[in-house]
Amino acid sequence: MKTIQLLVGFILLVGSIKAQEKPFTVLIQNAIIHTEDGIIENGVLGIHGDSIVLVADARTVRLDQSAYEKIIQADGKHVFPGFIALNSNVGLVEIESVRATLDFAEVGLLNPNVRSLASFNTDSRIIPTLRSNGILSVQVSPQSGLISGSSSVFRMNGWNWEDAVRYKDNAMHLNWPWSPIQVNPADTAGRNSNRYLKQLAQLQDFFRDAKAYCSQEKPSPVNLKLESMRPVFTGKSALFIQADHARDISDAVNFAVSFGVPRIVIVGGSESADVISLLKKYNVSVVLSRIHKLPDCPDRIPQEEFKLPSILTKAGITVALSYNGEMEAMGTRNLGFIAGTAAAYGLSWVEALNLISLNPAKILAIDKFEGSIKVGKKASFFISSGNALDMMESNVQQVFIDGVETNTNSDQKELYIKYMEKYGLK
Repeated sequence: MKTIQLLVGFILLVGSIKAQEKPFTVLIQNAIIHTEDGIIENGVLGIHGDSIVLVADARTVRLDQSAYEKIIQADGKHVFPGFIALNSNVGLVEIESVRATLDFAEVGLLNPNVRSLASFNTDSRIIPTLRSNGILSVQVSPQSGLISGSSSVFRMNGWNWEDAVRYKDNAMHLNWPWSPIQVNPADTAGRNSNRYLKQLAQLQDFFRDAKAYCSQEKPSPVNLKLESMRPVFTGKSALFIQADHARDISDAVNFAVSFGVPRIVIVGGSESADVISLLKKYNVSVVLSRIHKLPDCPDRIPQEEFKLPSILTKAGITVALSYNGEMEAMGTRNLGFIAGTAAAYGLSWVEALNLISLNPAKILAIDKFEGSIKVGKKASFFISSGNALDMMESNVQQVFIDGVETNTNSDQKELYIKYMEKYGLK
């Protein structure tokens, strides 16, 4: 009994000490700060705990440096908000050619109850490569079947998935069936058509059942698959629909609207410029897959993919970038450079930065706390000696996630240093 009392007393003492800990404060001076509205050339940035408390031009504010425990002189260096990678399999894939390291797919076509949450691997050796390139948050998504399941947003540090998760189950993922006009040359149009119509009927039946089920406040018995769709109909979760071609995008949007889905996001969207009026009508956002590729249609000009972010942005569509496709997890580290390409084809640097920071946060409805350097938001940002959207200049030197300075090392950096020292080049 005495041992139990001592143990309880120790736990209470530790808890009280932790509660009295003062939040750590940091001041960054003389930096080029990239905000959602523009660039502050001679900026100061203050952190208190996990939040940003000061963003200003050093020439217009009077600073009390004694109020900060750590002061960083970032003369001429750039401060960027942490990049957000959408619709990614980071943490679910380690080596694409080794099946045992793949955990992004589930058996079956309709799996809304599948969650990426508990499968996220914080020990992935890919994560440090992302962190050292400015990607500090990732929407980790399942990617199989017609309805893949729900995704969650993770920060790029943490001991386990419980520690790393930021926002749980905030999007549901649907892969729209390919319509008969996109047939495989080795397949017959009839067979493709039958498959398309069958899958479409399955989706319609499932959504009809889910809508009816979720209209009940406390249905009995509980159906886990149908219950998983409730946040989609209430707007708590967005519905991410993978569709590339104009006809598929149009069909998918109209399908979701017919079931009263309030938050619709098109993923892929190669031909989204052809249905802009429809996207605007229903306030549909677009997450473009990697734009460093040739168009799917050989009749389109090669630069069309590069111009697409600018076309959609100027039309008033909320646009974000992702890195879906082959070698997706490891290639996500190049997200910033894709945004740089968008800047070279019609967007300003501020607009291009928003494609991978503020806009993803808006699409996920977390922009109150994430996505830009602004007073009141989470202190998740990084310091680079050059422009992080330019492959030739980017050099991430310090990373802060929720106000905590985080290691920027990776296996690749360690090998570089090892062999530079071995041959006396450093």
